[in-house]
Amino acid sequence: MASFTVKKYDSSQQSLWDTFVTQAKNATFLLNRNFMEYHSDRFVDYSLLVYKNEKLVAVLPANRVGDTLHSHQGLTYGGLVLAKNTRLEKTVAITQAVLKYLHTDGITHLDIKLLPAFYHKQQSDELHYLAFLLDAVLVGRESWAVAQPQQSPKLSSSRKEGVKRGQKNGLVVKEEENLATFWNDILIPNLFAKHDAEPLHSLAEITLLKDRFPKNIRQFNVYHNDTIVGGTTIFETETCAHCQYISGNADKNTLGSLDFLHNVLLNDIFKHKPYFDFGTSNEAKGKKIKKGLSFWKEGFGTHIVTQDFYRIATANYKKLDSVFV
Repeated sequence: MASFTVKKYDSSQQSLWDTFVTQAKNATFLLNRNFMEYHSDRFVDYSLLVYKNEKLVAVLPANRVGDTLHSHQGLTYGGLVLAKNTRLEKTVAITQAVLKYLHTDGITHLDIKLLPAFYHKQQSDELHYLAFLLDAVLVGRESWAVAQPQQSPKLSSSRKEGVKRGQKNGLVVKEEENLATFWNDILIPNLFAKHDAEPLHSLAEITLLKDRFPKNIRQFNVYHNDTIVGGTTIFETETCAHCQYISGNADKNTLGSLDFLHNVLLNDIFKHKPYFDFGTSNEAKGKKIKKGLSFWKEGFGTHIVTQDFYRIATANYKKLDSVFV
């Protein structure tokens, strides 16, 4: 196989990294360094760059914990990021070079959360296949509820009734640049009351990220008589609009606020998108399903797409020596 050089990322390579990620076939803005590093104080970064003849051919967003490398614990997904023209033989060689590098550095395992297929700019299942070749252990599998707006997904009778209630109550959907109203009036109180928890992103963090990615992070609120009653924070990529946060006040069922809001998002604002992702309803790495939440999401005509979590022994890089015949 061709020879590749693996190097650890440092800040001097940010522009190179971000340009590569923007042009890759299996990456989103979450893998941009300006997104990854908003919580850099929580992780020991161990991101990698792979070169062939001084040309960057792949990157791996990652952090290290002891003898395990994670791709990446601060992100929803990750894995090896590849250029659009990367063929299978080259991908095998790149993967082997990365695993050998990690093994030599005393890292025994690589844990990866694969990018769900609907985020791919091109079909790219090489990492699923390589997990098989490397005898990777499947340690989790989550189900994501995904609709296809361009195919006019059909709402269930329950969701249609909610939309009608929203129309009857004169609800209004607005896109907001400021996230404070939703965070402070809806999201934080709800999470505290129901789960004694806080949002994954603080208001300061999500505001920082929105300032850095104004076209990708968008806030949609729904109002009743000029009072906010619910909202959704959208992470928008080239192929998909993803609901990062969904929350409504205590009157959401009576008013139909969340049904009304998401019907507008699906059939108006994001009707041009190939995919609209309501996210997962899982706990315990896919072993448990939040029944009510899953039922609500599937009421928007969604279908299930899975995301796999793998653990790979770095010593298994040797298994790739003889895969080609």
